[in-house]
Amino acid sequence: MAVTQHIAAPAAAVWDVIATPGNLGQCHPFCDRNPVEQWPGVGSRDEVHYLSGWVFERRFVEWTEGVGYDLEIGRSGEDTSFVSWRITPIDNGSSTLRIAVYPYVLQSVPVAVRWIPHLLRVRPQLRSYLSSVVRGFEWYIERGEPVPRNQFGPHTWFSAAR
Repeated sequence: MAVTQHIAAPAAAVWDVIATPGNLGQCHPFCDRNPVEQWPGVGSRDEVHYLSGWVFERRFVEWTEGVGYDLEIGRSGEDTSFVSWRITPIDNGSSTLRIAVYPYVLQSVPVAVRWIPHLLRVRPQLRSYLSSVVRGFEWYIERGEPVPRNQFGPHTWFSAAR
């Protein structure tokens, strides 16, 4: 599942934001805080403290200056999902930010049956989530101000306290 957002800023400006430690605190509409353990580059580690109370760890496994990074994300001691962030320049004043997630959810369910809950529940929720995240980065980059929490609507998984 991937979502791409056009941003009215050069790729270098987008990179400056996504490569800043703790950036999710300013750009992510469902992030309460984003403490950083190690930064930057391969081996970077941080946490995403969601408004729902969930805490996910991110471990960066690939880092390409000016282009993007890949990471694994999940709750401590649990399975992780693979996430890829990529910036593509369009022209001198605009670019796109693409986030692709390869979720671990339902991996223990046989392939023949897992596509139904994935198609009906996981995919729509993940698309909504990713759309809000990339729009949050667009908001911050284009306006220069932090994205308000739940700016694009609440999310079932990440907004409400659990």
